[in-house]
Amino acid sequence: MAQRSRESHILFLLIVGLVGWLVPGGGHAVIGEKRHAIVIFVTIAALFVVGLYVGSIGVINPVSAKPWYLAQILNSPAVAALGHVTAKGDYGVYGKPGEIGQIYTSIGGLLNLLCIVNAVYLAHVRGTGGAAD
Repeated sequence: MAQRSRESHILFLLIVGLVGWLVPGGGHAVIGEKRHAIVIFVTIAALFVVGLYVGSIGVINPVSAKPWYLAQILNSPAVAALGHVTAKGDYGVYGKPGEIGQIYTSIGGLLNLLCIVNAVYLAHVRGTGGAAD
C-alpha cells in the first residue's frame, strides 16, 4: 500500500512539472497557488513577447543558435512550433535587437524552469507533510 501511494506521489509531481512547462505558472495553479500562478504567467509571457517584439520571430532559431534555443524552449512547448517555422524560412536577425530578443526570451525560459522546480518542490513538501511556507 505504501508503494502505491509513493508511486502516485511521484506521478503527481511529474504532472505538476509538466503542467508548469506547458503553461507558465500552471504548476502553481495545480497545487492551489492561484496568485503565484497569475504572476508567473504574466511575467514569463511578458518577457517572451517583449523578446519577440524587439528581435522578431527570428530570435527562435533551433539551427544556428542552439544554446539560446535550449533556454527558450523552457518557456513552453509552443516555442518548438515557432522554432519549426523559423527553421524552414529565412528569418535572419542581426545586431543588437536580435541579441536583446534572444536574451529576453531565454531569460523567460530560465525563469520558468525556476518556477517549475519551485512548484514541484512545494507539491513534494506538502505531499509528505513537511512545512514549506
